Amino acid sequence: MRASCLIGFTALLLSSTAHASPKAMTEAPAKVAIVPDANAPKGRLSDAAIPKAYRLDFTILSEADRFSGHDEIDVTLKAATKSLYIHGRDLKIGKAVAMIGGKATPAIFTQVDQSGTARLDFANVLPAGAATLAFDYTGSFGDSASGLFHVKVGDAWYSWTQFESIDARAAFPGFDEPGFKTPFTVSVTTHPGLVVIGNAPKVSVTKVAGGMEKHQLAVTKPLPTYLVAFDTGPFVHQTGTIPATPERPTPMPYGAVATHAQKDKMGYVMAETPRIVSLLEQYFGEPFPFPKLDQIGTPIMPGAMENAGADTYGDGIIFLSPGATTSDKQAFGMIVAHELSHQWFGDLVTPAWWDDIWLNESFANWMGYRIGNAWRPELNIGVGALDEGFGTMNTDALEVGRPIHQPITDNGQIDSAFDGITYGKGGQVVAMIADYLGDEKFKAGVRLHLKRHAYGNATSEQFFQSISDAAKDPRVLSALKSFVDQQGVPVIDVRRQGNGIVASQSRYAFLGSTPPPLSWTIPFCVRVGAAKQCALLDKTTTSIAAPASGLIMPNVGGAGYYRFDMAPADWQALIAASGTLSPGEALATTDSLWAAFRAGKAPAAWLFAEARAVAANPDSTASIDGGRRIAGLRSRGLISAASLPAYRVLLASIYTPRLTALGFNPAAGAYAKDDPGRQNLRHELVNLVADDARDPAVRNTLKVAGKKYLAGDTAALDSGFLGAALTVVAEEGGLPATKMLVDKALSSEDPGFRQAALGAAASSGRSDAANYLLSLEDKRMRSYDRIGLIFGVAGNAETRDLGIDWILTNYDKLLAGGNGIFITSRLPQALAVQCGADQADRIDAKVGASIRKANVGLLNYERTLESIRHCGVLRQAKSTEIAAALANAR
Repeated sequence: MRASCLIGFTALLLSSTAHASPKAMTEAPAKVAIVPDANAPKGRLSDAAIPKAYRLDFTILSEADRFSGHDEIDVTLKAATKSLYIHGRDLKIGKAVAMIGGKATPAIFTQVDQSGTARLDFANVLPAGAATLAFDYTGSFGDSASGLFHVKVGDAWYSWTQFESIDARAAFPGFDEPGFKTPFTVSVTTHPGLVVIGNAPKVSVTKVAGGMEKHQLAVTKPLPTYLVAFDTGPFVHQTGTIPATPERPTPMPYGAVATHAQKDKMGYVMAETPRIVSLLEQYFGEPFPFPKLDQIGTPIMPGAMENAGADTYGDGIIFLSPGATTSDKQAFGMIVAHELSHQWFGDLVTPAWWDDIWLNESFANWMGYRIGNAWRPELNIGVGALDEGFGTMNTDALEVGRPIHQPITDNGQIDSAFDGITYGKGGQVVAMIADYLGDEKFKAGVRLHLKRHAYGNATSEQFFQSISDAAKDPRVLSALKSFVDQQGVPVIDVRRQGNGIVASQSRYAFLGSTPPPLSWTIPFCVRVGAAKQCALLDKTTTSIAAPASGLIMPNVGGAGYYRFDMAPADWQALIAASGTLSPGEALATTDSLWAAFRAGKAPAAWLFAEARAVAANPDSTASIDGGRRIAGLRSRGLISAASLPAYRVLLASIYTPRLTALGFNPAAGAYAKDDPGRQNLRHELVNLVADDARDPAVRNTLKVAGKKYLAGDTAALDSGFLGAALTVVAEEGGLPATKMLVDKALSSEDPGFRQAALGAAASSGRSDAANYLLSLEDKRMRSYDRIGLIFGVAGNAETRDLGIDWILTNYDKLLAGGNGIFITSRLPQALAVQCGADQADRIDAKVGASIRKANVGLLNYERTLESIRHCGVLRQAKSTEIAAALANAR
């Protein structure tokens, strides 16, 4: 993330103790002063000093406010120097020295900016060559998944680390960049009897002063700082071995790590992890690249992290109950496969700098769906990749944006690289290129890349070269680069002409938007009737031979990262057939039709006709995609109050008959024998019928079951209906029900119930409940709980304005909350529910200056403003048409 050279060194180096006392660690220190330095790098450090190895020695008492550390970094100095820039954020440095040849040179450590760039000023000039930098310091635990953070679960405290992207600097001074890969040796001193988990296997546990125990971990393989991990507390640690495979001739130790609250839910991750590891080894043709694997849960992680040999997940992702839903299992398979694929692609071979982070995430996103699908084909995980990719196109189509491969010159830009462009677009582009090349050629390129750069770093160009060398097809580079190195979504206009079709490419634009024109080299596959044709579209217009008649499907399998448009007659035929298309093609049809509507080229009536037709599709994701998008019109204010009854009638007419045909009994396990797809479809239909169609019978059934569940009868309600049932309870029970749900949620360590209950409370649509939630102070509330409530209130159509006003009033406080990559850079998205240029101007006048000054989440913010303005243009142009189409769509 490992043997140590610590013997005797600390005694020689420092006369004072390396660790603060437990008492000192509970005392809040003076705020760390930041002294601006105009010469300090805003992004990448220079090569003035290259780290060669770290030795990190921590004292971690998870119940305290602070931790302490002793940090030694072996470096090579390029030239004689009296100062160095490194990283360290909000650390109280007790002593800093440089050791050369047994001689200590004192240094002064000064933090020079908010991002954690720091300067070391030495008492004397250091000569070029080998040196060791050493620090004694203390730091603060965070309460969100960022840096070294702690959480109280039940009566016990636990701590975890989350260092990606640049939060290792909040735990120890160092060179916090992906391009610096070194071995790490980590030790943790803590209370006796506790568990310490890190990247490497444990070497020893020894008694030390004060009745404490020191856990020594082995030296790691070379790692960047962001992949280092160490977790401390009274964890339950189940262990096992993953059997040998053709790629790995010996069994491998692995385990699951949980708080006591999750100890009875560890069976699924223990049983299923070996299969996923084996599938990944088979694909990469290489053994698991680290000596052990632990799958670690934490209650406040909203996602997951690929720390080498020590993956970390939100509890609800990996700790599943026996009655887990299809969507729970889909998320498990995709996310676990995603994070474990990083052990090769990201951990074994690491990006040279953050502008190549897409190499990690885009590839892992594709692998997550691919390997997840191979792990449990019946769960149909793979279709989720297409759903995610098409969803990302609305972001990629904005004029404000970035390419997948984004130059990063400032630390404030780093977190913006972890967005839908990297995951959704990048994953689908990888899938498109792999599909075009063929699986074996693409896999050969990936394997070549890993062999060339194992335990080192690589750039995008080196990845491109490996793929090209293996495929022996240089044209693939132009296709890959045209999607990776520029933003935007292609739209291909397909028209019949004589004995074939003509495909014309252009850049997709929303109604009222005029982005600069672009062109791509597009792997394009079209089916006319039963005849499939594929071509690389590298010109504005390309003619393709095809039958003169037959249904046109311009994105075979839905695998292409592009949208399409057609003549009205061909659209009508494709809409009518959408219920019989493959899942990917049905999703592509829905997306392209909606895109045509938002570009001003398709009538609203087609949207409702397509939703009715595609509802017959046997795939649960494709079947309800149209309904979800129609619901989005309401949430953005594009359906007026006068049209609301017609909107509910339309959705009821489409989805209630499907639910009736499936049957609906909310009791736990009532449909346990149904196949996963049928189970998932029922859960999705209940949400649409109860919430959007407002079916009184379904709502009453949910309310009765929800109240029984809350009263202790857990058999009354299947977990797949939990969110829908609790939402009805909140909507119809008012403020008392909201308070009851919040109390039960905050008293629970069941991640599924906690999230569902708080989500239901936040989405009740009642202003009194919303005001109560936004002002709520409860010591059981965690940072992630609070953020969820804020997003929930703002995301509900009835409390949207109230929630947005509260966010705007409190934005500076939220921005300063230290919530890390998972929350802070995404906070502007909570504002995206507004519609109209006037709302965008109001938001910008209120918080724009603060966001630009802080430079946190700025790209997301600018995208949000543009999206709000586009919504206003669409509403002005189409609201009357939408109302008329709803009135005639029954």
